Amino acid sequence: MNKLQCHDQQQFTEVKYLIGVDEAGRGCLAGPVTAGACVLQSGFFESVEAVKCSAAINDSKQLSVTARAAQLAVLENLREQGLLDFEVASASVEEIAQLNILGANRLAMQRALDGLARRCADWDLPLMELDGPLFESTLDVRIIVDGLPLKPFPYAHAGIVKGDAKSLAIAMASIAAKVSRDRVMQKLAKTYPEYGFEQHKGYGTAVHREALHKYGPTPIHRELFLRKVLG
Repeated sequence: MNKLQCHDQQQFTEVKYLIGVDEAGRGCLAGPVTAGACVLQSGFFESVEAVKCSAAINDSKQLSVTARAAQLAVLENLREQGLLDFEVASASVEEIAQLNILGANRLAMQRALDGLARRCADWDLPLMELDGPLFESTLDVRIIVDGLPLKPFPYAHAGIVKGDAKSLAIAMASIAAKVSRDRVMQKLAKTYPEYGFEQHKGYGTAVHREALHKYGPTPIHRELFLRKVLG
């Protein structure tokens, strides 16, 4: 097993279900912020097929576009076999403006978790105790999120800094979120062809900044993020 698999296998000494959560697009100048949530159950590592197929999974930021798409296909295959499940959800540019990027990121993550839970009759998401510790696993479900713990957030969880390079479940969530968001930006590129969204996916590259100065912002640009770019 690789280090991501070993990390998550150790989690099952305490819980039956492990859910990894990650986001994509948080630092972009345009487009939604997207979250992925992936659930593994304790029997995942007892499957030779699951261990073999998931050995190639890695932090989405370390992968090429082609490699990410191939790994999403692996996740979809494992889901079809009933070995895992995953969900992707987003918060819109309008919601980013209303809630700021941190609030919108939490909303996208909550939506991904809620969507995942709606399909699963065997477990419920662990609720945050108002006066209790940040992380509990009393329902045999452990949620781990890439980065620092989320505050406020309705579900009990633990934060793992650079978790997409440490946890298989988080890396899987990262791939699902990244590929899904990239596909959204590729579609938006057809509506706004001058900006090159199919290349930079809304990140603040030199090409993107040049287009902003030349054409101005579009409805899918994040106004607060543009202040340093446009002055």
